[in-house]
Amino acid sequence: MTALNASALPDITARGEVAVPQYPLDQRAIGIVHFGVGGFHRAHQAMFLDRLMNAGRDRDWAICGVGLLPGDARMRDALTAQDGMYTLVTKNPEGVRDPRVVGSIAKYLFAPDDPEAVLAQMTDPAVRIVSLTVTEGGYNYNPSTGEFQYETEAVAADLSTRFDAAGAADVGRAGEDGGGANTAHGAGHPRTMFGFVVEALRRRREAGTEPFTVMSCDNVRGNGDLARRMILAYARRRDENGLHGQELMADWIEQHVAFPNCMVDRITPATVPEDIEMISADYGIDDAWPVVAEDFVQWVLEDEFPAGRPAYEEAGVQMVEDVEPYELMKLRLLNCSHQSIAYFGLLLGLTYADEAAVDEHLAPFTRTLYMDVEGTPTVPEVPGIDLTAYKDELMARFANEAIKDTLTRLAAESSDRIPTWMMPVIRENLEAGRSVTATAAIVASWARYAEGTGENGEEWPVVDRLHDRVMAAAAKHDEDPLAFLRDEELFGDLVEHEAFTEPYLHALEVLRTDGARALLKELVGTAA
Repeated sequence: MTALNASALPDITARGEVAVPQYPLDQRAIGIVHFGVGGFHRAHQAMFLDRLMNAGRDRDWAICGVGLLPGDARMRDALTAQDGMYTLVTKNPEGVRDPRVVGSIAKYLFAPDDPEAVLAQMTDPAVRIVSLTVTEGGYNYNPSTGEFQYETEAVAADLSTRFDAAGAADVGRAGEDGGGANTAHGAGHPRTMFGFVVEALRRRREAGTEPFTVMSCDNVRGNGDLARRMILAYARRRDENGLHGQELMADWIEQHVAFPNCMVDRITPATVPEDIEMISADYGIDDAWPVVAEDFVQWVLEDEFPAGRPAYEEAGVQMVEDVEPYELMKLRLLNCSHQSIAYFGLLLGLTYADEAAVDEHLAPFTRTLYMDVEGTPTVPEVPGIDLTAYKDELMARFANEAIKDTLTRLAAESSDRIPTWMMPVIRENLEAGRSVTATAAIVASWARYAEGTGENGEEWPVVDRLHDRVMAAAAKHDEDPLAFLRDEELFGDLVEHEAFTEPYLHALEVLRTDGARALLKELVGTAA
């Protein structure tokens, strides 16, 4: 057994089973700081960069990962011990595996350990991109109104704190003088992505260093535009609070910082102990946190990088002027279809996405009633894409038995995903007078799932940032069948639209009395 680190590469190479970095690790120079190093980032953006480095390109664009949350300490420990490396194994539908060691992450910083080390890395002129996979909820906005949520605890703390040493001294002097605008503001360090990004940009501006590009890689529509709006909202509030002194930052960021949009796609389940055991047993590598993903991968990226970028197009990335058609295609056909199979699949007693994707009733419900009837009409023409073939390929990808993507993963954080991905489809179809029967059934399946118990009394954990709220709403179904839809933050005024509530109430009633199978059979039979 070989513990994965730099000294182990000759041994792994000699065995010839796993590809390893074809570049000296000491040649990696950091050009990207990335917030949110998880499985998807390591199966996607880091993998593309590793391709370039193996081709002899862009070794000055290595990644420094940053973790902000307590749970990120585990990633710190894993990557630090492994010199930033990890094993990525992709699996095609036939189960054929392609293992490789990825080395594009040169450093990992856990921000609570040393916030100044993170800021120092971000203000290094060599860093020209700050990228993000912070999940849909990481942008701290109300999905119904689109407004930044200033009251979130960590954000509120950052909005009342001076981050620079000079500012901290000013606070002390103001207190001694018994006055001054800054007496309410303590000195400290950022806690949020917003705090680090804006403070790093402020310091770069003060030093005369060119700003970095902010590259969001999350599954939200207009991810770059969303990152821009939320970061600007945060910066403006700090400006109003006098925390940037005379250097008002919001207007400067708006004028000088690029926020390209992109579409990202690769199904990447959470790493499970069986994956670690497989890497160990089959390849003789002791890897604390490997990644397993499907063999399909796509990245469509707007080419807006004033400070420069890696030669992504040489690694298979589609560089485009406008990413929106590709983005809507993916969000409304792949991501929403994942929501279609997630709750229904669990209610049917299934465990994996591949089981749900071939179920005799759930498969046609997803492929025809959702994808064709309700999803596709909201997708614009996509250059070079045959949507029918794309949808067929999606169902084949979902059915990949080798991936073992769990339905519980797809059902997690629903309060971020349904409002972000499915509500726009519902609203467009309502406005156009089109059917919302399938999407009403999907939302009803979420509401039924949020009751926390299955049809045979089985219990499951509802993993959601609004866990207590959604479960409390679902618990009121007996007294108020529309209770779940009354959360305006999640659904806006949807509860007032009879064209939606009528099929929703019917779906919820059937789910709660006769079960998921009965509802799917009814809907698929009616469509036939």
